[in-house]
Amino acid sequence: MIITDTHTHLYSEAFDEDRSEMIERAISQNVSRFFIPAIDSSYTEAMLQLENDFPEHVFLMMGLHPTSVKDNYKDELQHVEDMLGERHFYAIGEIGIDLYWDTSTLEIQKAAFKHQINLAKAYDLPIVIHCREAFDEIFEVLEEVKDDKLFGIFHCFTGTIEQAHQAISYNMKLGIGGVATFKNGKIDQFLNAIDLKHIVLETDSPYLAPKPYRGKRNESAYVIKVLEKLSEIYSVSEEKIAEITTQNSKEIFGI
Repeated sequence: MIITDTHTHLYSEAFDEDRSEMIERAISQNVSRFFIPAIDSSYTEAMLQLENDFPEHVFLMMGLHPTSVKDNYKDELQHVEDMLGERHFYAIGEIGIDLYWDTSTLEIQKAAFKHQINLAKAYDLPIVIHCREAFDEIFEVLEEVKDDKLFGIFHCFTGTIEQAHQAISYNMKLGIGGVATFKNGKIDQFLNAIDLKHIVLETDSPYLAPKPYRGKRNESAYVIKVLEKLSEIYSVSEEKIAEITTQNSKEIFGI
């Protein structure tokens, strides 16, 4: 059984004390494919080091996270372009709009989002979307840019069933993580109405740890708790969930 964590910040400072042990712990439990989203240029070196340390397991994305869209965002976007010109990445991400922390940057967040979508299309890469309190704004942008070259993952999906169908209509898989295990997470109430072909697993570690670890540091091995929950929701075996979601990740990332 191969389990894929499609979204994990393994370079995070939260893992500085035990990064290798944490990764080996996941691998020993069949969580052996880790897709690593970018945040901004300050993390690029750590991401490259992570890939160097675990070349058979770590797959990097490149992008500018919406909460890092500040006054210097054009310089950061240039860094993204420079890196894309130097080597291969498996996605443009995570990108999108976040209105939880700062609504004043909405317009430049939109500009950065659109710019990176166009980069993804130019490089025939998927996008990995970050959306926080911004479904309407995200969908507005996707409606403007939708075409056959638009595809990817709606990371950490926490919306309604209507929003799930809308995201899928833009060729997006839904990234399902720890929220599916929360008592008030809500998505567990309708997920079985969404075909498994549209689902991928993720942790977003070190954030959003699933039950019974909620409130603690998340890690990639805990994606197994999400797998177990989806097995329960869909009434299919854990092996089948792992097989389908890993295949879905291969369709998106090309590996």
